Amino acid sequence: QVQLVESGGGLVQPGGSLRLSCAASLTSFTTYAMGWYRQAPGKQRELVATITSSGNTDYTDSVKGRFTISRDNVKKTVYLQMNSLRLEDTAVYYCKARRTFFGRDYVYWGQGTQVTVSS
Repeated sequence: QVQLVESGGGLVQPGGSLRLSCAASLTSFTTYAMGWYRQAPGKQRELVATITSSGNTDYTDSVKGRFTISRDNVKKTVYLQMNSLRLEDTAVYYCKARRTFFGRDYVYWGQGTQVTVSS
């Protein structure tokens, strides 16, 4: 059974930092593109950052220069380093794994971890 388990969320003051982790029980982890999404109350889930199987990264504009996504293929873990946090970064953060194999999409989500930025 595939599991993605996020951790590292919490309460932080504006300007602070957090590092989220997503541990994946995926075989062939290296073949999956990984991503972080977030959903604030009353809003749709949005893409935050992605990292491909080859390590290429992309970010939504609002987090560029503040957040860094990375992966450790030995530990089967993807990270999201979040610096200079803002009130508007408050949301539940979700990890996603995706790959296409023989024309079929395989998509898995974690349960989410709460990030609250508040003074």
